[in-house]
Amino acid sequence: MQRALVIAIFAACAARARPFTLRDPLVIDTDMRPVFVPCRHDPDTKGPTRVTCAPREYISPFIWDALDNMLFGRLSRALELNVTGEARNVNSLDEVPDSSWFTNRRTLDDRSVDAPGSCTQADLLPGPDDVAPRTWVIDRGKDNGASHGFRVDVPGMGKYMLKTDDDGEPERATAASVISAAIYNAIGFNTPCEQVVVLKQQQLALTPNLKHIDNAGIVTPFDQAALANMLAKATQLPGGAVRMHASKWLPGLVIGPFRYIGTRADDPNDVIDHGERRELRGSRILAAWLNHWDTRSQNTMDVWLAANENDKRSSPGYVVHYILDTSDTLGGVLPDDKASRRLGHAYLFDAGELARAVVLLGADERPWDRAHRQPGKDKFNYFSARDFDPARWRPVYPNPAFDRMTERDAAWMARKIARFSPADIRRFVELGKWSNPDDAAYVAKVLVERQRRILTRYLTGLSPLGDVHTEGPTRICATDFARLRDIAPSFRYTAQRNGDALPIVTGPEGRVCVDVAAAPHGSIADADPRRRIQIAIRNGTRARPLIIHAYELETGLKIVGVTRE
Repeated sequence: MQRALVIAIFAACAARARPFTLRDPLVIDTDMRPVFVPCRHDPDTKGPTRVTCAPREYISPFIWDALDNMLFGRLSRALELNVTGEARNVNSLDEVPDSSWFTNRRTLDDRSVDAPGSCTQADLLPGPDDVAPRTWVIDRGKDNGASHGFRVDVPGMGKYMLKTDDDGEPERATAASVISAAIYNAIGFNTPCEQVVVLKQQQLALTPNLKHIDNAGIVTPFDQAALANMLAKATQLPGGAVRMHASKWLPGLVIGPFRYIGTRADDPNDVIDHGERRELRGSRILAAWLNHWDTRSQNTMDVWLAANENDKRSSPGYVVHYILDTSDTLGGVLPDDKASRRLGHAYLFDAGELARAVVLLGADERPWDRAHRQPGKDKFNYFSARDFDPARWRPVYPNPAFDRMTERDAAWMARKIARFSPADIRRFVELGKWSNPDDAAYVAKVLVERQRRILTRYLTGLSPLGDVHTEGPTRICATDFARLRDIAPSFRYTAQRNGDALPIVTGPEGRVCVDVAAAPHGSIADADPRRRIQIAIRNGTRARPLIIHAYELETGLKIVGVTRE
């Protein structure tokens, strides 16, 4: 009896419609409006009287960032009494508004593969034959991180960070950086312009007295010997050239990485806890697709864009948030092979897996026990679709936003990922400029299969319909992303308006439309609840229906919200 009562209560709650009012859904956040930051004295070696009117730089040392994510931060959050709910920055259409964090891309644009991701044609670096000797000036070494590199100032084009491939993995890291950044950008995240570049040592000039800081915080000179040693580790090409990856320096004033939890106290626009942002929560699924296991603060960056472009430390301005360094994707590994086999399956220190091993005495086989390199594909290490389970995927360190991801967050990201066809994925992979076409084919094949597993898991529970809009005064259309990618064997659509059946029309590319006959409402006000209707669309699979909330106005239907049961 008690159980029946609980079920009845939940059923009543599920059936009760959310009361959407007659107003436009929020599609653009206000967090890019210019704001003022209090000025302060900020002396440095070049200007002892310098004043800054921008947020303070947040510094996250490499080792501390790892320890905080792996141990201290996780322990602190475990002692809190927070209850994870749904994301807080979702509009009435169950989407994330455009913001300083994320921009909705409606379609994959038609840029040439020669201008990947956020690059423009003006950002593309020339080849070595078109560069005069000693014109690319190295003005700093690359601090921290697993890859080697340095920054160059290219005349007329700006500054670029150049990085090498990982030792023993020719082309993988440089290609992965470009491919995955382009995918992140196409999904909607802010990324730097990333490209594969070919250069020769003679086009480089080294600024005297440069220093380099390694992961342990040790400072060493970055001189000609260090440069020669670094270039020797790069992927070698005919004619004395080397292959590297170039990341264009971000605009504005760099103020350090963002965290995946909390807010930046000195940014008046930053009012939603980062752990409650759907784009950061849902990026767990995007990271799983690419096996971007090194997703943490160290690989992000905030920049202050001042309204006065001639004074980047001035107010007013606003902060933009970037995703950086995806070189670990598509098969990056750690120095220890045993740890590398676990990437994507368990944290570097995983208390749950440790407890499991103790209880079962290590008797059960785990995915890393079966991990092996594909013949002829050693450079990709353990990157494959075998044993890939998107719901169980883990980064190398716990990520507080990932830990808070809900089914709705994951399904939202799955609908974004579903926009990419196999041809689109192959186009992304071509950005890596592989010397061996078989390498490109292998990466594309793995990505297509990992995508299929993500969509099968997250587009078959909650409704996979999205992009809901009106076409004319009485027609509502949407895209079924499950049918777009053939996730189910068959689809049979039904639609109801307040319980009454409606005619439904399907088309290619997952298109679904419902025709709603206009009902007379007399002279009642537009916002009167009697004008409000609900349309439930099912696609004939086990996925729950999409409920569309609209108002019947004299000028036609107006969609005010959607809910996914």
